[in-house]
Amino acid sequence: MTGRGGVVLMFGAALVCALLSRWLGVGLLAGAGFAIACALAAFATRPADLLTIAVSPPLVFFLATVLAEIADALGDGSLLRALTVGLLTSLASTAPWLFFGTLLVLVITMVRGLPANVRELRGKLVGVRLFEKEDNENPVRWDESPTTTAERHLHHGDVD
Repeated sequence: MTGRGGVVLMFGAALVCALLSRWLGVGLLAGAGFAIACALAAFATRPADLLTIAVSPPLVFFLATVLAEIADALGDGSLLRALTVGLLTSLASTAPWLFFGTLLVLVITMVRGLPANVRELRGKLVGVRLFEKEDNENPVRWDESPTTTAERHLHHGDVD
């Protein structure tokens, strides 16, 4: 699957597991579902897109947690209070799962070829900088004279 597909897999599983965790009252479900989805995405993503999968778990986890809390807080009286308290509590209680899922993705993608992707990206970036002329290059050269060395420099009193 592509890198985008892996991110969608992680997001969908994290969101569904987070919602089920809140509705069923099983706190373990949100974190374990996210970690399993991270492992599946890291194994199923094609090697060319491993860099995308390696950097996305924290953002995916945060967005899934926010959306699950919004869905859970909709029926409460004070939406802002319920959302704030619920989001802080959810992020604090599931933070170890976030770290575990991110570490799991990094380990799996390292074994599958992430260092080669990083080297390839670094090579592309260096290649772009070598052949690109700087836009902020100094257009005025104070050390260069507007006349050539073959021309005679006249003193201010001399007239040609």
